[in-house]
This record gives sequence, C-alpha cells and structure tokens, in this order.
Amino acid sequence: MERSCKNVGILGVGLDNDDEHVRVTKGDNFHLVGGSNNTHECMQEKCIKFNEKLSERGKTMEQLEPTEFIDIAEECEMKMLKPPKEKEK
Repeated sequence: MERSCKNVGILGVGLDNDDEHVRVTKGDNFHLVGGSNNTHECMQEKCIKFNEKLSERGKTMEQLEPTEFIDIAEECEMKMLKPPKEKEK
C-alpha cells in the first residue's frame, strides 16, 4: 500500500541538557533537538543506524509499514512513544 504522507521522519528530543547549549541536528529522515552532548550523539548514532537498516531493506521511510518501522527502531534500540490504544466502542 502506497502512503500519501510526504513528511515522514523521526523526531528525537533530548531532555537532559544542563549546560545551556542548544543542540540541533537535521539529517535524512530525522530531526534531533536538545539533550546533553552524550544524549545528542547517541540519538545521532541511532538515527544513522536506522537509515542504514532502511537502506539495507531497499525502502524509503514512506514505504515502511508501521510494524516495519517499529522493528527497525527496536533493532536500533530507540526509545519510542507509542500512541495510546483506542478505546473500544
């Protein structure tokens, strides 16, 4: 199934910054903001690894099924916020 989303990507937010330095990184398929130097570098490494795994599968971000995205993110040891499950009616 082809998706109609054009702006698909990873947003990484680091919350452990105490040195007042503003860290922002934009790359293929990701935007990273904040965090300590160590946290920001860790987020960068995981996003680069994600892109490598995506390339190995021969897919773009827009072509991934949600389960494939989750599988790759888990392989890269990314922490994810998952949407709440919908309540049954």
